[in-house]
Amino acid sequence: MHKYCLVVALGYLSFCQITRVYVFDYGMYSADFTGPMMVITQKITSVAFEIHDGMARKEDQLNQSQKLLAIRRMPSLLEYFSYNCNFMGILAGPTCSYNDYIAFIEGTPYRHRDLETKGKVNGKSRLNDPSPNVIRKLATCFISLLVFLSVCKVCPVERNVDDDFIATTPFYAQVVYLYLSMLTTRPKYYFVWTLADAINNAAGFGFNGYDSNGLPRWDLISNLRIMNIELATSFKVFLDNWNIQTAHWLKRVCYERCPYNPTAATFLLSAMWHGAYPGYYLTFLTGIVITLAARAVRHNVRPYFLGSPTLKFVYDVITWAATQIAICYTVVPFVLLSVGPSLKFYRSWYFCIHIGCILLAIALPVKPRHLRLKEQQPAVQPSLESTDSNSNQKQKAT
Repeated sequence: MHKYCLVVALGYLSFCQITRVYVFDYGMYSADFTGPMMVITQKITSVAFEIHDGMARKEDQLNQSQKLLAIRRMPSLLEYFSYNCNFMGILAGPTCSYNDYIAFIEGTPYRHRDLETKGKVNGKSRLNDPSPNVIRKLATCFISLLVFLSVCKVCPVERNVDDDFIATTPFYAQVVYLYLSMLTTRPKYYFVWTLADAINNAAGFGFNGYDSNGLPRWDLISNLRIMNIELATSFKVFLDNWNIQTAHWLKRVCYERCPYNPTAATFLLSAMWHGAYPGYYLTFLTGIVITLAARAVRHNVRPYFLGSPTLKFVYDVITWAATQIAICYTVVPFVLLSVGPSLKFYRSWYFCIHIGCILLAIALPVKPRHLRLKEQQPAVQPSLESTDSNSNQKQKAT
């Protein structure tokens, strides 16, 4: 039933997106009715998969996160609609798990996650009902909106495909402008997602325990980490900190369950969920190639740079620049939306990143994850045996 639910919900969402794009007004890119539907699609399918984990699968078949989020009883109609249509996340999300939401409604947001609400950490007392302190997030919203409104028109993304710009600008200047133009488009996402997070926090939802200093954390349903995005040194780090709750949803309903090519299947599902514009599919198809290449470089090249702090710093600088350019190159079709301008941009770059990533993925193969884990087990076993023998010797000496 959870698979049928995914197909029906995603199919209905796709039908609405196709009619909006190709029937009503092609090129209209605004906050319309399909935006809330995208969030509700995530929630409907998440509940279906979590009910399947809690009521149809054995305990030993679940990983740790699936055990934590599994729903052990069928929700009532009131609970189901409350979760899907609550005012805090109906417009822009972020998506949350059903168990987290119900625990918040019932006033026990820490119980199912085993988060203590009393005691001290490093000598500091913990509060039973910590304040969300949304002022900082609202300040981030204000700054992001100000930057977007003031800088976005200075560096329009469309200039990357302008004929005069391509003909008269040196390639290194085109690379710099590409980075700056894509950098100025991110603040609008920072504004929307941070505001949505602040709305949930203001209602009391989003508490995620305490940090090592005893300070409350309000990042349970946060959708992005701005500094980690701007300083990302790998494609994976960027994706892990961008649209976080959607990434969790994709991982739970697709990546962890797809038996064949989970990376490609996850990117394709993400493209279908985003909408019917061809640029989305170009972006996520490019993302598959870049992800495979980045994984190959990390597993084969990175170990040679971990010998000293200087080499590690050089590696981080190089990978930061490469990651930022690769991200900008990948998401240009996501902003341009249409096939013609997107392919024109890629042709102006001679598809260089596509070709380079394909060659890297072929030349630097990466073993499947289950084989890497199997190779690590013999290395772990002797250490466990030596620990047991040492403990036995200590007991005999005692």
